[in-house]
Amino acid sequence: MAEAASQHLSLPSRLLELCALLGAPRDSLRGLEQVAQKKGVKHLSALDPEVLSIFVPPFICKGDSQMAGANCGTLGKTRRRSFRKKRERPRPEQWKGLSGPSRVPEPEDVTVPGGVDLLALPQLCFPGGVCVATEPKEDRVHFLVLTDVCGNRTYGVVAQYYRPLHEADGLVLVNIDHGSITYSKSTDDNVDIPDVPLLAAQTFIQRVQSLQLHHELHAAHLLSSTDLNEAQAHRRAWQQKLNCQIQQTTLQLLVSIFRDVKNHLNYEHRVFNSEEFLKTRAAGDHQFYKQVLDTYMFHSFLKARLNRRMDAFAQMDLDTQSEEDRINGTLVSPRRPTVEKIASRKSSHLQVTHRRMVVSMPNLQDIAMPELAPRNSSLRLTDTAGCTGSSAVLNVTPKSPYTFKIPEIHFPLVSECVQAYYADFVTLLSKAMDFLAPDNSLLLARYFYLRGLVHLMQGQLLSALLDFQNLYKTDIRIFPADLVKRTVESMSAPERAQAERAPELMRLISEILDKPHEASKLDDHVKNFELPKEYMQLDDFMKRVQESGIVKDASTIQRLFEALTVGQQKQIDPETFKDFYNCWKETEAEAQEVSLPWLVMEHLDKNECVYKLSSSVRTNLGVGKIAMTQKRLFLLTEGRPGYVEISTFRNIEEVRSTSTAFLLRRIPALKIKVASKKEVFEANLKTECDLWHLMVKEMWAGKKLADDHKDPQYVQQALTHVLLMDAVVGTLQSPGAIYAASKLSYFDKMRKEVPMGLPKTTVETLKHKINPSAGEMFPQAVDALLYTPGHLDPAEKVEDAHPKLWCALSDGKVTVFDASSWTIHQHSFKVGTAKVNCMVMADQNQVWVGSEDSVIYIINVHSMSCNKQLTDHCSSVTDLIVQDGQRVPRCSEVYSCSMDGTVLAWNVSTLQVTGRFQLSSGGLTSIRLHGGRLWCCTGNSIMVMTTNGFLCQELKIEEHFKDISTSFLAFQLLPEQEQLWAACAGRSEVYIWSLKDLAQLPQRVPLKDCSEIICMIRVKKQVWVGSRGLWQGTPRGKIYVIDAERKTVEKELVAHTDTVRTLCSAEDRYVLSGSGREEGKIAIWKGE
Repeated sequence: MAEAASQHLSLPSRLLELCALLGAPRDSLRGLEQVAQKKGVKHLSALDPEVLSIFVPPFICKGDSQMAGANCGTLGKTRRRSFRKKRERPRPEQWKGLSGPSRVPEPEDVTVPGGVDLLALPQLCFPGGVCVATEPKEDRVHFLVLTDVCGNRTYGVVAQYYRPLHEADGLVLVNIDHGSITYSKSTDDNVDIPDVPLLAAQTFIQRVQSLQLHHELHAAHLLSSTDLNEAQAHRRAWQQKLNCQIQQTTLQLLVSIFRDVKNHLNYEHRVFNSEEFLKTRAAGDHQFYKQVLDTYMFHSFLKARLNRRMDAFAQMDLDTQSEEDRINGTLVSPRRPTVEKIASRKSSHLQVTHRRMVVSMPNLQDIAMPELAPRNSSLRLTDTAGCTGSSAVLNVTPKSPYTFKIPEIHFPLVSECVQAYYADFVTLLSKAMDFLAPDNSLLLARYFYLRGLVHLMQGQLLSALLDFQNLYKTDIRIFPADLVKRTVESMSAPERAQAERAPELMRLISEILDKPHEASKLDDHVKNFELPKEYMQLDDFMKRVQESGIVKDASTIQRLFEALTVGQQKQIDPETFKDFYNCWKETEAEAQEVSLPWLVMEHLDKNECVYKLSSSVRTNLGVGKIAMTQKRLFLLTEGRPGYVEISTFRNIEEVRSTSTAFLLRRIPALKIKVASKKEVFEANLKTECDLWHLMVKEMWAGKKLADDHKDPQYVQQALTHVLLMDAVVGTLQSPGAIYAASKLSYFDKMRKEVPMGLPKTTVETLKHKINPSAGEMFPQAVDALLYTPGHLDPAEKVEDAHPKLWCALSDGKVTVFDASSWTIHQHSFKVGTAKVNCMVMADQNQVWVGSEDSVIYIINVHSMSCNKQLTDHCSSVTDLIVQDGQRVPRCSEVYSCSMDGTVLAWNVSTLQVTGRFQLSSGGLTSIRLHGGRLWCCTGNSIMVMTTNGFLCQELKIEEHFKDISTSFLAFQLLPEQEQLWAACAGRSEVYIWSLKDLAQLPQRVPLKDCSEIICMIRVKKQVWVGSRGLWQGTPRGKIYVIDAERKTVEKELVAHTDTVRTLCSAEDRYVLSGSGREEGKIAIWKGE
């Protein structure tokens, strides 16, 4: 019976006459999507089916029939002939300002061959109608046998499958060619499409208007060419350039719309404060942002920003960043409008006023500045005459397109032909890769990716994995982690064993299977900031404050917690937090509205900000408001607005809170004694006196610390304390509010309790200090430093050509400073998650970073991105050096070493290993290249090796320290003096051997009050030694400067509160030192 049934259902061999696609009309699905999304809906009504498309023999277009007849062997080039039933599309909305008729396609007649009647087909395929299910179901297949009255049979097969419904309402389609806008309609046809933010739209339109959109006009001034190929090439070049400019202009539009999003993100807790972001937008733009902020696309955008992805948006943001924004990145104090920004704002308002005045009028400065129009009707109707934004289109050289011709398809499609096709594909890819220049790694990565896919189709899993492994060296962004994991899991035991015998594949398999891939570990959640609803202990309060964006530093938040909980249980209720948050934000908003007269701004620096204004008070200099900037106090006089300087914080000698008699009362007053003035400044501040007394003393102490330590971060931190004091007093509004605010007077207490001065030698040698951990929750240890000289490159901006300081912080973070101004050039980005041990500039385009995770990360200095990795080491990479006698950018070889004793030589252009050897002892911590020999420092010895790995000499520590147990920590070679300088664990001395005879006993240079030597470098005729030691009985980071000729300590430098972990030289002019995590700062010293 089973055989009979099978034979009865089987279809005889016949010619295929027709294929039809049936389903539900698309219009009927829209309302169904909304019903399906409602909760509690289990049963949905069936839909009436209809014929959507028809395919008939010979399945080629009419235009292709003659070609097929003439060359029937080339079947792979034919196309299917289809008769699709095209439906009426929604008539596009006619927007004002658009020229040209609207093009609405007309329905196309469907021609069915053979007189086949399709009327009954929907009912035969879907007898009960098109079913709609709330859960996915399996596909089904059934057969049809149709018999007419004459007994003629027609056979058919019906395959039913389910597909998910997508919500497409709200989708807006813009036809750039026709200038029309359409959208998918919902039940409510009145869809309100908001305009693009006005200022961004104006700038975008100006840039578009400056584009050369017509080739004929572009070529009108050029000589006409009689060579057709030359003319076509010229047109292609014009088209490519235009396309590139359109891309850049559109990207600039997106950056201008969403650039400020990053100012409202908390990266540590992955929070976006959408409410505060909207407050910073123009009122007329709120509708646009509210709709965009609720979209999935914007959510994905937030994820990319929080993951610090260096994509096209981030690169454009970095390239178009203003100098003010770049400097603000180094500030830990809250942002306030600078004098320069206030002046530019007033200037733009004056320009608006000038355009609205037909004739000149007297006292123009006294006229209230008009506000910009809240909104314009449409992006397409915007008047661009008043746009003050930059309309320049970025002059970007378009990238030349690359074309790869795939091989011809072999027919028939049997196994042998398919395998031959794959083999031809691999051959062509390999040839294309051989002709590529070594520096064209992006295109090479695409070829590796394609060849890996073809190898997979061939079943050559080992070759496929090797190609995918090469993506680490070319472009790791396109590494298919999931595909590689499935490939490894599908390998047989012999294949797996063969793969694990290859060192690079052994590591790849370990990364994929034994450890979760880095991409899968990314935390992708994003949450909106919300005010707390429960009582908070210190940890929760710290998290909430950091999420709010008020302050990030953990120690500052702890002092704030103490201030808000004075005299009560150590927890904060939601109402107190809400009052504090609102008070802070109100003060912040008021500061954005500060407008200073031109006469006042002339006396201030362009980067000064007004952080605090008093009420109108009487002073001995007149009546007015006391203003506080990060640099000075001044009086903003009333009546005719004027400027009277009170004092800079540097010149203050004394600050006192007193009282002055007025009639029968005593009025609280603030007195400030200034070094350069005989008369003491006095202001009757009344109820504000105690708060101003605290604030001025804190700023005075912060400035004193900044000057003594040559560290401007003290002033920024003092400003944060002052603003928090103000917010605490405004929040508590109680008699004890001033005492509570005094808990934040940190630097003033430090000034009284701790000696502020540094040793004279330190002050004379120290030039500046910077904080690479600014904006972090806790200080980060500076694990490695690298200075790279500036150079002019046509591909770079002027500021990109400046020298740079690369700072490796804890957990693989790298921050880049502009070494000409010591301001942040690039905020931290990640190179893995492990500690960084070393960095070197391999050529002018690459910085190599050696990590504890055994990977060498390669950073592109132009894009500030890390898309390449070298994974040939199997243990921690401890040192990197460039070839002896070679300087950037001509160096062609880099040597790397790892803790297990492996030394590798790398070709910088190809990133291939050109040589390797293994030390038997292991424990390799550093290497130096001198005289064609590699000097390798292990714990037990310093070995002199040839570049091929043969031992020439060895300095064993046990031969010179027989009575004590120690090991080599660091060493330096001084070729001019023919000396080797070394430091040993647990020893407070530097040992010096002669290169002529390492067997002789070393000379010793004792280091006074040194507890442990950490690092050392050679600078001209000096050796600088970084260590941990004692100063005035307190553990501090110390630097000893030793004269290499006299072998004596010239200087003891004390400027770090934690151990000096790393040293680097900046062109032998400056020496830079980085400290441990207790301080996490970098000191810049003058080299002798």
